[in-house]
Amino acid sequence: MEYDQILELVKEVSKAGLSNFEYQEGDVRLSMSCPETAENVVVKTIEHPVKEEASEPEQVQSEGKIVASPLVGTFYAAPSEDEEPFVKVGDTVTKGQTLAIVEAMKLMNEIESEFDGVVAEICVDNAQSVEYGQPLFRIK
Repeated sequence: MEYDQILELVKEVSKAGLSNFEYQEGDVRLSMSCPETAENVVVKTIEHPVKEEASEPEQVQSEGKIVASPLVGTFYAAPSEDEEPFVKVGDTVTKGQTLAIVEAMKLMNEIESEFDGVVAEICVDNAQSVEYGQPLFRIK
């Protein structure tokens, strides 16, 4: 499936008001979901072999709240190589603030904080591959 076709599919799924949509072609499975509270469709891609989805993307732990990757892709801490990271350990963040970007199939997906708090830990390195459900940040 080509990039333009994926974008058109995302638009059509959004317009149709579907809460979930899955498509599989060959070795690639595309899964989209739109939580009722979200304004944008969340796109998750899982390449062959097709894997079972992990637990919820955000998990609460005793030492803080985890913001996990909502999709498989490449983690980027900054908008570009020559810019400062979105956040650093010790930064205060608010719900909805961009923490990082995960690139999947040439789409840049902003990862937003679901919590107010302080960044206690950044769990992955810049340009590291991440899996669905993998912890990215710990917010206290």
